[in-house]
Amino acid sequence: MAASIILQADRDKSLKRRHPWVFSKAVKQVKGHANSGETVTIRSADGVFIANGAYSPDSQIRVRVWSFDEAEAIDADFFLRRISAAWRVRQQLFDLSQTNGIRVVAAESDGLPGVTIDLYHDILVIQLLSAGADYQRSHIVAALRQLFPDHSIYERSDVDVRKKEGLPPVTGWLHAPRDSGEVTILENGMQILVDVVNGHKTGFYLDQRDSRAAAARYAKGKTVLNCFSYTGTFAVAALSGGASHVINADMSELALQTAKRNAELNQLDLSQLDFTKADVFKLLRQYKEQGRQFDMVILDPPKFAESKAQLMGACRGYKDINRVAMQIVKPGGFLLTFSCSGLMEDSLFQKIVADAALDAGRDCLFIEKLSQAKDHPIASFYPEGHYLKGWVCLIR
Repeated sequence: MAASIILQADRDKSLKRRHPWVFSKAVKQVKGHANSGETVTIRSADGVFIANGAYSPDSQIRVRVWSFDEAEAIDADFFLRRISAAWRVRQQLFDLSQTNGIRVVAAESDGLPGVTIDLYHDILVIQLLSAGADYQRSHIVAALRQLFPDHSIYERSDVDVRKKEGLPPVTGWLHAPRDSGEVTILENGMQILVDVVNGHKTGFYLDQRDSRAAAARYAKGKTVLNCFSYTGTFAVAALSGGASHVINADMSELALQTAKRNAELNQLDLSQLDFTKADVFKLLRQYKEQGRQFDMVILDPPKFAESKAQLMGACRGYKDINRVAMQIVKPGGFLLTFSCSGLMEDSLFQKIVADAALDAGRDCLFIEKLSQAKDHPIASFYPEGHYLKGWVCLIR
């Protein structure tokens, strides 16, 4: 019989709204014994069933809900049903002949807390970030093998957040191993080289798909500075949209080499591209001092805030980098600016960009709001699923 988690009085309100987390301070008592990752029953203070979830004794999020249905067993069929349902949604959203790099499962938003599954053509990458997800690895892989019988499966559970769950990093092939993690995907017809073994996250930033399409729309005839360029896919999109010249700027030599390969893969004119290995923060200041300006600057920095304690520092960082970026945009040009910090609310990010414009002595018109792509949905019961914010700004 599963152990039970008894909640403190009046600590079940978020669960009644279907939010899938139980924090440690909400727990009054653990009845029975549960190992890390095992399924437990969540009950109200007076013993009424609320949900079944995964127990994580080392985490501040003590339980993550699998199901609010008491009759639903958390077994192999459960994971097959949930992953199948998520995949059916994606099949409705995409033309797979044009886009075959897709997030199949977006964790809590798809009813699978801690589980991320990305499809890269014929490779599936799983990332298991919670004790429950880790515990259910075999069921998750079995479901994927049934749904995608011809695909290789690679695990990228090498994210620091696993430490909070008491879990070590795990990587490696789980099914149909390959000599290389490289695979070419399609994104709106654009070819992109992805390395699922060595790349960022699960190999690539699928969440910026719509933003790359926006960059293409605004790029015609423009000179573009692509900051934190990674593998240069914003540059490929911009040149495909008619940009006259693009500079990819990144600290990683390997990323810049891959950016060049992506340009070649899409048969772009390399004379229209520069690859600059540099600290972007220093490079922006250098361009400002030189009086160099661009028709479009793309600013897609890494996450600045991992915790609430870091949020104020992140605000200062975003403001500073946006201020300098605006100063090197030609009057009438565009700034595409982003924050992937989940703790950064939409309104706060917009205020930071507005304050940066004031400090830069420029006017900023917010032209288009950008967000994570549609295969990264935001569930009504899980607003934390919204993390990527972006704006197309016209700078005067």
